[in-house]
Amino acid sequence: MLHQIRYEQLSFWRNPQAVIFTFLLPIVVVLIFGAVFGAEGEEEFFFGLSGMQYYTPTIAAVSVLGACYAQLAIVLSQRRQTGMLKHLHATPLPPSAYFVGLLFHCVLVSLIDVVLVISVGSLYGVELPTHWAAIGLTLLLGAASFCALGAGVSSVISNAEAAPAVVQFIQFPLVFVSGSYFPIHSGVLNTIAGVLPVKPFNDAMLAPFTQNGSFQWKELGILAAWGVVGAVVAVRRFRWDPRPE
Repeated sequence: MLHQIRYEQLSFWRNPQAVIFTFLLPIVVVLIFGAVFGAEGEEEFFFGLSGMQYYTPTIAAVSVLGACYAQLAIVLSQRRQTGMLKHLHATPLPPSAYFVGLLFHCVLVSLIDVVLVISVGSLYGVELPTHWAAIGLTLLLGAASFCALGAGVSSVISNAEAAPAVVQFIQFPLVFVSGSYFPIHSGVLNTIAGVLPVKPFNDAMLAPFTQNGSFQWKELGILAAWGVVGAVVAVRRFRWDPRPE
């Protein structure tokens, strides 16, 4: 397991282009929103928060979604098609150790992303979270759940070329209806998005940035349930060998 964790880390950090753009995108988005909205005003539109108080945790949530769900689904699809997964399955490496290595890597990348986004937000006057334990639990549970969903989605992708399109087809609608890029004031949309995985994660990340924010057990429960769904799909449908043409 430790060997696999080390392998995932080395393969990531030795790819400078992947490293730069993985961490640069959320920073650029936060800087743009900071320039547009600033640290004050628009409280009515952002449910009593300033623009940056709202966007700092939601963009941090999007970065976790991208690092865990999107990247994992695409990487697994690519490794399956190239035969890497089939080769690994033939080695003494336990499948559990392989997936723990992937999970550890995704959690570490997500943690760095969240720290970077919060640091940039603080430059615009956003106060640091009031409940770091809630941030930690939300990040860990969100990363695990989205990794499970990424593995589940990868199991239904037919080939590596289709992976980005399938992943984004699912991710983009969820991100927008969940209020990641702009608040949703429609009660119907909020109700629908509330039972999907992204909005509960957004709300659980937002709460520690408010005065009374703490653990959002309802949202965390919904997130955990989706993680179980993703894990069940992945276990039942996961393939180590490439799909026949």
